[in-house]
Amino acid sequence: MTNVAIIGFGNIGKAAYEAVAKQSDLSLKAIVSKQKINLGVPVIPNVSELSGVDVAILCMPSRAVPSIAAALLAKGICTVDSYDIHTSIADVRCTLDAVARQNNCAAILAAGWDPGSDSVIRALLMAMVPQGITHTDFGPGMSMGHTVAAKAVGGVKDALSVTVPLGSGLHRRMVYVELESGAAFGDVEQAILTDEYFAHDETHVRQVDSVEALKDVGHGVHLTRKGASGATGNQRIDFTMTINNPALTGQILVSAARAVTRQRPGCYTMIQIAPIDFLPGDTDALIRQLV
Repeated sequence: MTNVAIIGFGNIGKAAYEAVAKQSDLSLKAIVSKQKINLGVPVIPNVSELSGVDVAILCMPSRAVPSIAAALLAKGICTVDSYDIHTSIADVRCTLDAVARQNNCAAILAAGWDPGSDSVIRALLMAMVPQGITHTDFGPGMSMGHTVAAKAVGGVKDALSVTVPLGSGLHRRMVYVELESGAAFGDVEQAILTDEYFAHDETHVRQVDSVEALKDVGHGVHLTRKGASGATGNQRIDFTMTINNPALTGQILVSAARAVTRQRPGCYTMIQIAPIDFLPGDTDALIRQLV
């Protein structure tokens, strides 16, 4: 039995809680949150007080992940997270890898659906069609990471970021903001447009009276690779899914909590780990079922 803790209890933390409850080989020992939560599980206010767990499931904004993960790894606690700042993943992995090795534990970084399970699909598509181009089209749907980033901007009371696919891997970000009293929309708009989460895509910011009336946690992705297998061209493979964003992210984190205990000390992304490590059950039985 692997003892786990959930760090943070927003949309993804709640989904992770529901997913852990369905696992026979994982046991939830604590939730770290400043919220008042009554779920029959100890709730502690700070990760510094966490002990007696094998794995911490980090359900928090990506920008907080590197420091919190490093602190937990330094205590010998394995971590999994859904860090989604694509341009920083390689550097963060190297930093956490050193901490994990020093403390004889492991971490899985960027264990969401993109980056995460979609990264695994992209790797498999490249193995199948080595020469070619992969396009990843997201949405339409609510982006959790982009929404959190927009909410963090000063003067924003609430926000929603919707990803709209334009095709060929290009996207439009529609950001709806509900402002604090006295906040200047122009300042908020500029802060969002220059944020790393939004600066590389076509982004439109709109002021609304109520963000709550617009919210929908549905999302999806369409992956397409076209190219050559060996000397044969015109190979085309499509992968599509439509999902509840926090539910899938929470489930992948919980599956990663199982996988991380099976790794040698270090920090990994999902493409570095055998898929079978994410699954419960006997290895030979799974091979008979899946191969």
